Amino acid sequence: MKAFFVFSGQGAQFAGMGRDLAENSPAAAEVFKRSDEALGYALSDVIFNGPDDKLTQTVYCQPAIYTMSCASLAAFKEKYSDIQAVACAGLSLGEYGALYAGGAFDFVSGLQLLAQRAKLMDAACRETNGGMASVLNGDIDIIQKVCAENGIDVANYNSPGQIVISGEKEKLAAAVEALKSAGIRKVIVLNVAGAFHSRLMASAGEALKPVIAAANISMPAIPVYHNCTALPAQNLDELRTNLASQVAGSVRWEGCVRAMAALGADTMIEFGPGNVLTKLCSRTLPEIKTVNIGSFDAINNF
Repeated sequence: MKAFFVFSGQGAQFAGMGRDLAENSPAAAEVFKRSDEALGYALSDVIFNGPDDKLTQTVYCQPAIYTMSCASLAAFKEKYSDIQAVACAGLSLGEYGALYAGGAFDFVSGLQLLAQRAKLMDAACRETNGGMASVLNGDIDIIQKVCAENGIDVANYNSPGQIVISGEKEKLAAAVEALKSAGIRKVIVLNVAGAFHSRLMASAGEALKPVIAAANISMPAIPVYHNCTALPAQNLDELRTNLASQVAGSVRWEGCVRAMAALGADTMIEFGPGNVLTKLCSRTLPEIKTVNIGSFDAINNF
């Protein structure tokens, strides 16, 4: 097996995720414990018990998914220590899980950095009136043209046939109508807190720069493919720049998956809640075997 590891993004969360990992894996239980200690409150209680409206709040959701994803990785390595990744990547906040897996920072350093990111993005959401929409089976050139004409951005290049757009709600609504008028029928407005990965998050990205500059980060031992470039960073300055840029920049997820598969990988292992990345990979490269590790049963059945 030649595998690449990927880590879930915001939206995959659900109350109760990871509870079975904590109950059955000492390594996973330790991750949840360290998360609570580092943050100074019982994040694990929010993860295991919700309520859902609290868990979906950005300030809880981002560190929760990171923690649960890292716990999934810890439980997996507890049983399959011989399986090593040839590369890692994560969708948006999942990039922090990928950098942890790659050895760029320890678990707590990544958690504290991500918690700051979540607060800054939450503030940017509250200061703006943004939204997002998923565009299915549309021509990329048309989508990009409509976004440019309406002053919004492409947030995610997820897979063939799935693009997410993001921006001010009024401009987004105009773009949705323009896309439908251009013959793109499936445009779905998403229930999100703001315009993630758009120019409306620029203030959060700028405020995050000094936080990232002060963080204890190293070059990863395993290549980590960044959202904003679909390439690994060549040096530490570039890595830090990429982490700040991805907040307001487009997530080039399809490019990340294709680049990692080009290394000769035959398997993608997704760590974290849900199976969003597994589905996206299947649409992009159906020949790649996909596995989601988000429960203790999934580890036993691997």
